[in-house]
Amino acid sequence: MAGKKAAKLPRATYETELLRLQTELVKLQEWVRAEGTRLVIVFEGRDAAGKGGTIKRVAEHLNPRVARIAALPKPTDRQRTQWYFQRYVEHLPAAGEIVLFDRSWYNRAGVERVMGFCSKEEYQLFLRQCPIFERMLVEDGIVLRKYWFSVSDAVQQDRFRRRLEDPLRRWKLSPMDLESITHWEDYSRAKDEMLVHTDVSEAPWYVVESDDKRRARLNMIAHLLGSLPYHEVAPPVLELPPRPPSTGYERPPRDLQVYVPDHAASL
Repeated sequence: MAGKKAAKLPRATYETELLRLQTELVKLQEWVRAEGTRLVIVFEGRDAAGKGGTIKRVAEHLNPRVARIAALPKPTDRQRTQWYFQRYVEHLPAAGEIVLFDRSWYNRAGVERVMGFCSKEEYQLFLRQCPIFERMLVEDGIVLRKYWFSVSDAVQQDRFRRRLEDPLRRWKLSPMDLESITHWEDYSRAKDEMLVHTDVSEAPWYVVESDDKRRARLNMIAHLLGSLPYHEVAPPVLELPPRPPSTGYERPPRDLQVYVPDHAASL
């Protein structure tokens, strides 16, 4: 029903479907490689919206030589003097490659705009150039998919709290993340304006509801697969060769090498 919150997806259901979709992603990867397709997937959204976890599940079983993650740090002093899109262009895929952008050129429409890291003129220039830039990518044959992960304020704050308490995930939380809590409406306005200017027919935005991370991951992957005309590519026939007979090789004495202590034996 409209407006009714969906129940959290059971773990068993999630894991079964995730494995099926990841198997399809491997087929997609082989199709991309065989067809020489250039695929770019942009992951955007608020902090703690679930982008990183989804990217991890997408790439988990893919060949890192085919599918790579582009998560760019803040620009250097030199890069700040370049055309804004320049440092992203060098990460675009060649034929037979997939690039997953963990945040992208849309930093300018989000954090840079809200936190004052760019001027009003730079921001307006971005809104004018971004649709042109993306049309150029598509016209050149790049397949572009853009996903916005949407999370509610209550769920975001809960995820921040759990990260703060978890030593394995505390690194995910930065002072900038916490400051975003006090700029919730500013980010909302920035996102709305971004969509108005950059949701174009050649490169539309797809919004992923991500309060339930399991649903978000499955929904995003299923949509990606359903949006591409991939098909299964027959793998090459491989056979293990017979091991040749020994020619007299003898392994050097073990005491000539330094071995890692058997920590597992102490458990």
